[in-house]
Amino acid sequence: MLKRLLPLALATFAVGTDGYVIAGLLPSIAVDLAVSTPAAGQLVTVFALTLALSAPVMGALTSGLDRRSALLIALGVFVIGNAVTALGTSYEVVMAARIVTAVGAGIITSAASSTAAAIAPPERRGRALAFVLGGPTLATALGLPLGTLIGRTDWHITLWAVAGIGLLAIVGLPSVTLAAASLPDRLRPLKQGRVLALLAVTSLAFLGAYTLYTYIAPALRDATGGNESLLTLILLAWGVGTLAGNITAGRLVDHHDSSRVLTGSLALAALALALTPLATRALAPALVWAAVWGVSVGVIVVPQQHRLIALSPAAAPVLLGLNSSALYIGVALGGGFGGLAQEWFGLAPAQLGLVAASVTVLTLLWHLGTTRRPVAPAPVTPAPTSAGPEKSKA
Repeated sequence: MLKRLLPLALATFAVGTDGYVIAGLLPSIAVDLAVSTPAAGQLVTVFALTLALSAPVMGALTSGLDRRSALLIALGVFVIGNAVTALGTSYEVVMAARIVTAVGAGIITSAASSTAAAIAPPERRGRALAFVLGGPTLATALGLPLGTLIGRTDWHITLWAVAGIGLLAIVGLPSVTLAAASLPDRLRPLKQGRVLALLAVTSLAFLGAYTLYTYIAPALRDATGGNESLLTLILLAWGVGTLAGNITAGRLVDHHDSSRVLTGSLALAALALALTPLATRALAPALVWAAVWGVSVGVIVVPQQHRLIALSPAAAPVLLGLNSSALYIGVALGGGFGGLAQEWFGLAPAQLGLVAASVTVLTLLWHLGTTRRPVAPAPVTPAPTSAGPEKSKA
């Protein structure tokens, strides 16, 4: 089964790298496209928002296709979008290319998760989803710092590398036919207040994180002195912290209430973000700060997935897809919010940590409110099942 899941995980790794890596390249992109750093930051915002909104729509439109065909189309759009981004010489062209890329990325996320759920036996479905959807988490640990390192001389090279990963993911895609799911079927869980409340926690948590993270390169300028190698080192510390947090969270939710695990991570994130202006003045404290903040961010997704699946285990793929959209909505809003805070209030990038901390505290309060509400199971939505014999193609 691992052989069939690996291309799916590689595809989501490419999506995660593409979504995260731009943040580390913003100063170079801004200079090259002759725009301000906040304006360049909107490339992150538009990508994330397009992905979040297009994923359920494009997932429904392609649900009647064999999963391999859907992924081939999605990866084709994704690769072309990144190639055009790499070739773009104007802000408008690059922005349009990011929108096209995000549409492909949205299909990849939806198709990869539904394929993983279909090819795994019921008793291993959770682990299969965790493996495939762990691609974006691994991207924060490896894809982001490596992408920043590759692009230190020319940011275009990083986009070509991401396109290459997308092409590599095509090899060995499994072929599975599923019953078509309409857009209303995919959005039906949103009618449940409990589901909406939990998805709001995901969006708010990442809104807080990406208010700062989108502008992480300029925020770390004092600590790095503009040295790209030092920036890569700090981003690696953040990524390793995120990966460690993700792994730790999986073990914690197996032995502790997932709501309490999330409470601890949000509290730690708020504290780390509040210390941003102080911690980013020099390299040593910035490395510790990045690792601690990374751990807190890495924990968030796992208990959220656990809580959503507990509402309706049979609807897990749909709920996890909605949680992914909620995450990218938060990323988009965070990038936009951070840009506006700099433009309107004249905040330095490092000062965005205080704004992000405030948002995270509000997220924590909202989360505590959701834990006091009675849990009402969501209506059961059938999990994806094969509509015919599964066919494997190398």
